Amino acid sequence: MLSVSIFTGIYYWIMKTDIGLALTHAMRQPLFAALFIGIIMGDLTQALIIGAAVQIPYIGLVAAGSNLPADDCLAGLIAIPISLSAGLSPEVAVAIAVPVGVLGVFVDQLRKTINVAFVHMADRFAEKGNTRQITLINILYSSLSSFFLRFPIPFFANLYGANAVDNFMQAIPNWLTHGFTIAGGLLPALGFALTMFVIGKKELLPWFFIGYFLVEFSNIPIIGVAIFGLCAILLINIYKSTEVEG
Repeated sequence: MLSVSIFTGIYYWIMKTDIGLALTHAMRQPLFAALFIGIIMGDLTQALIIGAAVQIPYIGLVAAGSNLPADDCLAGLIAIPISLSAGLSPEVAVAIAVPVGVLGVFVDQLRKTINVAFVHMADRFAEKGNTRQITLINILYSSLSSFFLRFPIPFFANLYGANAVDNFMQAIPNWLTHGFTIAGGLLPALGFALTMFVIGKKELLPWFFIGYFLVEFSNIPIIGVAIFGLCAILLINIYKSTEVEG
């Protein structure tokens, strides 16, 4: 299990850095990760079956206020290898994935708390005009701190198995779990507030109402609205660039 433990640790870190934005969002899904896990462990068919089962609870996840209610990436990277190595059924794999996904949310909240320090550091360097340090803080320092937070979890979980995961979950104090739960409930509200702060600008409000009534009265799915929005952005940019050239 050493090879798959190293792979899942590195994979979890890379996928959660969001380097590729939409690409990493797709690749971190349990079903996608199952492809690589199955190849490494030599049982691709069963890995994909388990990955598909673990994927189902996370299909409709929405990051309200940039805060996911569960970490689908961590859930898949731990539940699939453990279930595959122990010969567990897909139903048992889902039972393992659910608490692990919740644990991942706590880890992400801890990461965001730590990153506040980097934000203040960047502010100080911005006052001095030191763009090199600002870039290092945003890309290097935050990525390294994320590595030390994320890599060990799937690595040790897969190295020592399901019992180690269960014992760790049992060892987390109730006060800590309760505190993270409260913080997790506040973060979506903060995210919505920041979004409304941007949308509330008078030049953007017409677009807000266009999108709202388009969804409300046309029954167009969200993907269709996103396509309309993308086309509107492209048209605005083309119009502005034409104005500048003119």
